[in-house]
Amino acid sequence: MAEVVITPRAKDYAQWYQDVIAAAELAEPANVVRGCMVVRPHGWAIWEKIQSELDRRFKETGHQNAAFPLLIPLSFLQKEAQHATGFAMECAVVTHAGLKTVDGKIELKNELEEPYVVRPTSETIIGHFFAKWIDSYRDLPLLLNQWCNVMRWELRTRLFLRTGEFWWQEGHTAHASHAEAEEEVARMLDIYRDVYHDVLAVPVIRGAKTANERFAGALETYCVEAMMQDGKALQGATSHDLGQNFGKAFNITFQNKEGVRDFVWQTSWGASTRMIGALIMAHSDDNGLVLPPKLAPIHVAIVPIYKKDDERVRVLEVAQKLAGELRDDGLTVKVDDREGMKPGAKYYEWERKGVPLRIEVGPRDVDAGTVVAKLRACDDQKKVLPMATLGVEVGKLLDFLQKALFERALAFRAANTVQVDSWADFVEIFKDEKTTKFVYAHWDGTGETEQAIKEATKATIRCLPLSGEGPAPEAGKCVRTGNPSARRVLFAKNY
Repeated sequence: MAEVVITPRAKDYAQWYQDVIAAAELAEPANVVRGCMVVRPHGWAIWEKIQSELDRRFKETGHQNAAFPLLIPLSFLQKEAQHATGFAMECAVVTHAGLKTVDGKIELKNELEEPYVVRPTSETIIGHFFAKWIDSYRDLPLLLNQWCNVMRWELRTRLFLRTGEFWWQEGHTAHASHAEAEEEVARMLDIYRDVYHDVLAVPVIRGAKTANERFAGALETYCVEAMMQDGKALQGATSHDLGQNFGKAFNITFQNKEGVRDFVWQTSWGASTRMIGALIMAHSDDNGLVLPPKLAPIHVAIVPIYKKDDERVRVLEVAQKLAGELRDDGLTVKVDDREGMKPGAKYYEWERKGVPLRIEVGPRDVDAGTVVAKLRACDDQKKVLPMATLGVEVGKLLDFLQKALFERALAFRAANTVQVDSWADFVEIFKDEKTTKFVYAHWDGTGETEQAIKEATKATIRCLPLSGEGPAPEAGKCVRTGNPSARRVLFAKNY
């Protein structure tokens, strides 16, 4: 396979992104299946770590995992009008079952009485089963999560960020009151925030979506928004207050404590393999992938250095011993003992794959009882570490990198976030296709103004920041119309 040359970010950010993915062997387009991708082992290992971090937090808050059918009867989508309209253009539909051979050609055999939609999301089919399982307030709250793949027939695709098929988790819950449902929506949004901050080392802003950007069929949609290194926003996860809309559509009722039947209040919330895209674009550099230690499939790569056979035996013995000690500390370690490759080539490969820490061990190091260590990012200096306390020192370095990546991303966001009050300044910021910023500006609250701003600048309202996020609320005038505005909202170009 030909070596991937990584295009510099400053030259072509979009191509840089694709090159980093290819060089790190994370994924590739599934060209035989339109708009889909193949996630390679290194990429899937990162997703498994994200899954583990989210899944643990979900279970700690009382959620259980379940699995529902991939195929959804078309009539189910038609029961909730807004939901059906919102996903209509993205649906892939199964209309036949079985194949037959006619004159040596394969043809479709049995047309289905009712077509099935390949799952774009599962609110409808889960609503059907909630109606079977819920009868009393004692059955509530019902807190479920599903790990699965979904299909949305996207016209323009980009690996991890937007593909026809992707992997995600979708939480679905039912509650006896709207207040309980609202608490659930906020709790799950905070979990997403915590995972982005503490695990991905990516700072996010929590906020509510506008009515134009709301999930189809929801009363409210909340999100976490992250800034990428080109200044664009990426929606990292969403949490939806579905109200009683799906409860009414699927007749999901329960007898409350007063003996009166009522419709349940529902939520849904989800995060996908798009998180890997956020990870790449927030941290990686022109040398390749950069991974925070908490998500790295390989924490440490040990590269033995030797010239003679007797040196090889001594160095490899020590390298394996050190690897075993680090593994006992809970780290994943790779001893790169491949023959026929120079150490520089090995450094290059592990750098491109984002391994957080590289350790070099040669004959002189063995004699001195030390190793040479280098972090993947945030510190260009090589460090000499004593073998006797290597586990402690490696732990300190990995903790430093995890924290430094978050602080670097946070500082970048702060340096590229502004408050704007005039339309001329607003347009100026968004006129450059290659560079952009996060902009807090006043908006008059109307969908018409929101759409006019988008058409003029390609900037969208990413969210109405929650309390504690963004500038403190203040009255002002809409940046586009001059009409009264109660607060600033977050504008950005987005993926």
